[in-house]
Amino acid sequence: MISAVDTNVLLDVLMADERFMADSKSLLDEARSEGALVICEVVYAELACAFADRSRLRRFLQSTGIRLVPSTEADPGMAGEAWRMQLSRAQRTTSAVRIAADYMIGAHALGHADRLLTRDVGFYRACYPGLALNWETAAN
Repeated sequence: MISAVDTNVLLDVLMADERFMADSKSLLDEARSEGALVICEVVYAELACAFADRSRLRRFLQSTGIRLVPSTEADPGMAGEAWRMQLSRAQRTTSAVRIAADYMIGAHALGHADRLLTRDVGFYRACYPGLALNWETAAN
């Protein structure tokens, strides 16, 4: 089982978030016991703010067994399509528009993992209905 990890789950643990740290750590520990943990370039970039330098970030990833898996050409294309659909929906409703990075995380997870570990389940479920989230089984 390959689990892609969203930035919010990792930052919960790294920043010792009082509200979410225990749940996020449990989610990561269980997923790690079931297989591989991966992140995309966007998550890597967002994590970089939590470290004084990249060598510390690399050591964190190595110590946790989290691998950076490069995106393919299909990933940003899929992200752009999902973003376009969201922008279209936002014009018809009062929903907030998200940034492209969020769509890249979902598209990457769909192409490179069996599920995405995230606290943002509602957003990813709406944009990527075929993407398994946390402990769901894949819809495909």
